[in-house]
Amino acid sequence: MPYLFTSESVSEGHPDKVADQISDALIDHFMAYDPKSKVACETLVTTGQVVLAGEVKTEAYLDVQEIARGVIRKIGYTKSEYMFEANSCGILSAIHEQSSDINQGVERADPEEQGAGDQGMMFGYATNETENYMPLALDLAHKLLTELAALRRENKEITYLRPDAKSQVTIEYSDDNQPIRIDTIVISTQHDDFGDDTEMLAKIKSDLINILIPRVKSQLKPALQKLFTDQITYHINPTGKFVIGGPHGDTGLTGRKIIVDTYGGKGAHGGGAFSGKDPSKVDRSAAYATRHIAKNLVAAGVCDEVLVQVSYAIGVAKPCGVFVSTNGSSKVNMHDGEIARKVEEIFDLRPYAIEQRLKLRNPIYSETAAYGHMGRKNEVVTKVFNAGKKSERKVEVELFTWEKLDYVDKVKAAFSL
Repeated sequence: MPYLFTSESVSEGHPDKVADQISDALIDHFMAYDPKSKVACETLVTTGQVVLAGEVKTEAYLDVQEIARGVIRKIGYTKSEYMFEANSCGILSAIHEQSSDINQGVERADPEEQGAGDQGMMFGYATNETENYMPLALDLAHKLLTELAALRRENKEITYLRPDAKSQVTIEYSDDNQPIRIDTIVISTQHDDFGDDTEMLAKIKSDLINILIPRVKSQLKPALQKLFTDQITYHINPTGKFVIGGPHGDTGLTGRKIIVDTYGGKGAHGGGAFSGKDPSKVDRSAAYATRHIAKNLVAAGVCDEVLVQVSYAIGVAKPCGVFVSTNGSSKVNMHDGEIARKVEEIFDLRPYAIEQRLKLRNPIYSETAAYGHMGRKNEVVTKVFNAGKKSERKVEVELFTWEKLDYVDKVKAAFSL
C-alpha cells in the first residue's frame, strides 16, 4: 500500500542554526590555531543577546566575541529592526577549562589508543534513491532553503526575505519504496512587513511557488522533476505574517536540530548533537564515520539502503559493537550480522583512526552547521582566519571527507562484488 514520508529542514537564519554556526565557527578557529584542541562549546541566542558556554583545553587564544559577530553578520542579521544584529548584540562568554577527569580518559601515551570522548551510540544511513545517497524528502527540503537563501542574497527577484525560514516535504511512496509524487510542501519564511496582510501573504505564496520552486526543479534530474505535479498541496507561511523571527522570535540553542542535521527521520539517531564538539567526541566523529561506511556500502552495491550503528564506552578505544541493517535490501548472500563483521574488518572505528582517515583535526566544521552534515559536496578549499590581522592564518582543508566514495573498491573486494 502506498505511504507518505515527511522530512523538514531549517535555514541558516533559524535561531537554533545560528547557535550551531557560532559553536562550529569557534571549533574551526580552535582547530586552525591548535589542532589538538579539546572543545565542547554551546551557544544560546535570543533577543539582542548571545551566551557562549563550554569546556576547552587548548593553546589557542580567540576573540570569541568577534568570531560570533562575524557569523551573525554572514548569516544576514545586519539590521536593527531584526532585534538581533551583529554589531550591537551583547555577547557573554562563560567558556572554561575542560575537566581533567574527562581528559584523562581520552588522551593516551599511544595516540592510536585514544579513548572515546563519551559513551553512546551513533548511526549512519545511506540510500540509493538520490545521487548523494540521502533520503529524498530531506534532500528536497534542504534544496528549497539553500535556494531561498540564494534568492535572499541576490535581492532581485524577491526583495523582502529575512534570514529565518523552515521547509517541509512530504513524499508519496509506492509499495516497493519508490517515490511516486510530492504530496505536500510547507515553507515558512521570515519577511519584511510591506503592506496589507492579505496582499502581502498572497505575493509571498505566489513568489515562492512561481520563482523558488522552478529554480529548485531545474537542479534536479528529469525523473525527480516529474514528482513536482500540479497536485502538490502548498502551505506557504500557514500561520500568516512572519515578520518577527530569528533569535528575537524564538530562542536558539546549539544541538536542537539533530534530525535536520542527519537523515530527516529516516534511519535512526543516537541522540548526540554534532556542532560545538571537537572530533574526540564520538557523537560527531563516529556519526561521520558511520555515514562514510553506509554510503560506500550502498555505492558498492552491497545493498540499496543501510543503517550502520557503532557504540562506545567513554575512555575506551575499541567500539562496544557494530550493527548493520539493510532493511531487506541486501544484494549479497549474507545476513546483516555477517555484513557487520565485514564492516569491522574494512573500517577501523577507533576514535584516533576515524580522526586520521577523515582528516577531522582540521577547521572543516563551519560548513556543516547549516543545511545538513550529510550528503554535502566533498571539496578542497582554502579558509582564512583573522583576515588582515597579525594572526591571520590560511589553511587548505578538505570538506565533507565522510562523503567520499574512496572505499568502494575495498568494499567490493571484501564482498566479492
